[in-house]
Amino acid sequence: MLPVLTAGPPSPLDPAVIAALLRLPPPPPDALDVHVADIAEGTKINDAAVLVPMVAREGRISLLFTQRTPHLAAHAGQISFPGGRVESADASRVDTALRETEEEIGLAREHVQVLGTLPEYSIPSGFRITPVVGWINAPFDTQPDPFEVADIFEAPLEFFLEVARYQRHEYHFIVRAPRQGTIDLCGLPW
Repeated sequence: MLPVLTAGPPSPLDPAVIAALLRLPPPPPDALDVHVADIAEGTKINDAAVLVPMVAREGRISLLFTQRTPHLAAHAGQISFPGGRVESADASRVDTALRETEEEIGLAREHVQVLGTLPEYSIPSGFRITPVVGWINAPFDTQPDPFEVADIFEAPLEFFLEVARYQRHEYHFIVRAPRQGTIDLCGLPW
């Protein structure tokens, strides 16, 4: 059970503690870390940023996700954090994540306390993604963009912290980039 967020000594889930941890240098990637992918030579790189929304609600922490609509050209139907491609008017990757969150789910940036960023990573489809961690105190309003977002939902953080829930599977894939292969994925069954 997660601690109730109250005044007093910071808990491990206090936003100030999380922000301090995000300022530390990241550990080197593990050789088995499937979130670190080489992008095939010649693949067009699309810089992007996502918001990792940590929602504080009634003393519990959850992560906010979207489900993308099934007709989209990229990542259709996938569960994701709100975010998207960097645009020329974006001042930073943080700005990209906040702008995309406003566009996709209608969450105003003034509701998000940016805590920091996680290391950028690449995916085989050619996206280089910067995860921006944000703290959001409930209540807040959302309004999904019906073209991009089929659903908005939250999942308890403790679900992701239980190592026993993770499963390893091998998937065969073909991507638009000039390569195909096998990848061993570690993930959570919903």
